[in-house]
Amino acid sequence: MIHIKEPKSACEVAHMDWVTALPQSGDKGYNSCLIIVDRYSKTPIFLPCHKDDTSMKLFGTKLSFSTAYHPQTDGLAERMIQTSEDMIRRFCAYGLEFKDSDGFTHEWCTLITALELAYKTSVHSSIGKTPAMLEKGWNPRLPADKLKKDFIDIHPTASSFKIMLDKVKHHAKQSISDAFDYAKQKWEKSHQVPDFKVGDLVLVPTLNFINIKGPKKLKDSYVGPFFIVALHGTNAVQVELSEELGN
Repeated sequence: MIHIKEPKSACEVAHMDWVTALPQSGDKGYNSCLIIVDRYSKTPIFLPCHKDDTSMKLFGTKLSFSTAYHPQTDGLAERMIQTSEDMIRRFCAYGLEFKDSDGFTHEWCTLITALELAYKTSVHSSIGKTPAMLEKGWNPRLPADKLKKDFIDIHPTASSFKIMLDKVKHHAKQSISDAFDYAKQKWEKSHQVPDFKVGDLVLVPTLNFINIKGPKKLKDSYVGPFFIVALHGTNAVQVELSEELGN
């Protein structure tokens, strides 16, 4: 897996991918969404688009997807994009569409900015802040939060619009929460913290040993077992190697 040098500020490194097979939306029939995520601040940009391979056919290029092992991609980027994809699919899963009393229709391609804004103003567990705070230094104030509630005479269209905004905001927040919970459960299911103790026997990878004889490609992947003599944190141990390997 290729290691990407960590950026020191926003907009230095960005990751991108497409979410396809979404329900058609809007007059232009958008069926996909381009995801762009800033690696430093975790700020996302969601752009409705079309799935189309015409340009690739025109230039004679071939799209090659990364393999299951993803040797050419970065693990953090993969997780960021996968979580964003899950949020968008949850947001659009039920053909998200609201109609107000005047018949105006607001489909997911016009409401996706609400999901983007909700994500920017949600605290990210890995940075302990909102992406907006890390990128801009402040959290945006949402117009819907400032609407007065004590109006006596409210036009039905304005009231309907306010209800629509509240529904979109709630749905966006729920989509984000569900996506993060799913990602956490998936991670915890496949990554268990080992419970090492002094005196346990463990195998040691031979990747960094230079004193093991024989062809490199034919040597064992692991040697041992060896006794653990000390613990360093939760994922590093010190072992007592044999005299041959310890030299």
